[in-house]
Amino acid sequence: MARHQAIAAAGQALVSLLADARPAEFDGAGFELYQAKDFQSPMDDGLSLYLYRISVSGSRRNLPPSVGPDGKKYKPPLPLDLHYLLTAWAKTAGRQQRLLSWAIRTLQDAPVLPASFLNNYAPEHDVFRTHEAIEVVFDNFTLQDMNNLWGVMKNAPPLSVAYLVRMIPVESEVPLDEYREVQTRAFDAGQLTTP
Repeated sequence: MARHQAIAAAGQALVSLLADARPAEFDGAGFELYQAKDFQSPMDDGLSLYLYRISVSGSRRNLPPSVGPDGKKYKPPLPLDLHYLLTAWAKTAGRQQRLLSWAIRTLQDAPVLPASFLNNYAPEHDVFRTHEAIEVVFDNFTLQDMNNLWGVMKNAPPLSVAYLVRMIPVESEVPLDEYREVQTRAFDAGQLTTP
């Protein structure tokens, strides 16, 4: 199960995937993780990735307890879905559309990112266990969602698409109390008396 640094590692890995795959056409483009305040003075040319919502995954809410490398059982992991907004920034509409189209295709070509890739972009290098991976899928971003998001930021909505990183199981560090299995049961029998 992924450690608590998984959210930051996933975002950085996505930005790095795009930056590392950039074709010569986009040599001068920037690739950055954004927070809300960055939309007030965005970059001139490039792609931003903004984590606008985190939700508990509805697909597998009740996960079993996790077992650490030491064999200890821990409370079940919390499965999270990360909702991102990928935005293209450019001086012209044509470049903005080419940039976003290339990014969509690049993410579609790499829908599953393994732990070896994800851990490469986290300072800890062991955030995800070797058998783990994340799935990156195109997400529906309704007009209402867009209006709510851009209304708060007081900005003209730039060309953007939404992505969902599904089911990151963030593990707990709280151990479960373990007790020995019941070996014997004693029953006391008595005789009922009638009144």
